[in-house]
Amino acid sequence: MTDTSRDDGETAAPVDERDGPESTTVDGGSTPDGGVETSTPGIEDPQDPTPDPPEGTAVGDEGDDAGDSPTTAILVALGLGVLGPLIAVVGSFGIFALEFATGGLPQVVSLALTLIVGQYIAFAGLALVYLRWRGFDRSGIISYLGVRWPTPFELGVVVVGWVTILVTVIGISFVVQLLGAEPAANQSAEVAMANPALIPLLIVAMFLVVGPCEEILYRGVVQGRLRETLPAAPSIIIASAVFALIHVVALTGGIEGRLVTVAVLFFPSLVFGIVYEYTENIVVPSLLHGLHNAVIFTLLYVSIAFADEIEELAEMLALPLPF
Repeated sequence: MTDTSRDDGETAAPVDERDGPESTTVDGGSTPDGGVETSTPGIEDPQDPTPDPPEGTAVGDEGDDAGDSPTTAILVALGLGVLGPLIAVVGSFGIFALEFATGGLPQVVSLALTLIVGQYIAFAGLALVYLRWRGFDRSGIISYLGVRWPTPFELGVVVVGWVTILVTVIGISFVVQLLGAEPAANQSAEVAMANPALIPLLIVAMFLVVGPCEEILYRGVVQGRLRETLPAAPSIIIASAVFALIHVVALTGGIEGRLVTVAVLFFPSLVFGIVYEYTENIVVPSLLHGLHNAVIFTLLYVSIAFADEIEELAEMLALPLPF
């Protein structure tokens, strides 16, 4: 993000677009969650035809305003990070009730409802409602999140990020095997293994639903809110830890296995956060997240469809599969 701490005394340093629309602040007010509010009551620039921003429009001050403390930012970020999965869990009960009342839904319909409730509403919906509550309009939300078409260079960042995640996950998996730890299973993976016909749909959903929705909340809003008052490193670490921990609800097995899996997930999450910080474009980590998940589901599909061939090849090469 843009560093607003440097000032040569002649010109004001630029304000990071993620922290909200630019405006002059004279009263030091704050938004409902402790962020900085901009308002200039009774003062208008006759040479500026642009009307004053609506009351409550947020703008970041990189922590210079006493009303927006790091503690407030951390609490808000943690609250949003936990609230998303809670909404998803509550919504899942509604889907179960619907399935019970109808005597069972087709697998595709059940999957679609799960994605709509658990992703579009619980994650992306929560993020957008929060930003609207802070006073951002449509253009302000786009600016805050950094929504734009990725450049060829940013697409290259996606590829580099994915290779980094791949190497990291393989290395961590090797260490986990040496320690004899058993990671927990993911519920989505179990559903895919039981219904291989759904895997192609899940692969598409990783790019169109899961990647964008989870990144909008955990990188765009959670990490973005932390960056209003904290440096990049702690913001990325906290957001990544929250993102990894919330996956506990999507895992099956004992507590030890769940903790192992959460620890593994923390490292790809770090890469998502670093990529977002570097590009300031939410589309880039969304594509990276989708690619990472899609590759895993593709390998899962291949392992099911060509189980015998893979087993023979593995025995011949004496090499374990990376995932």
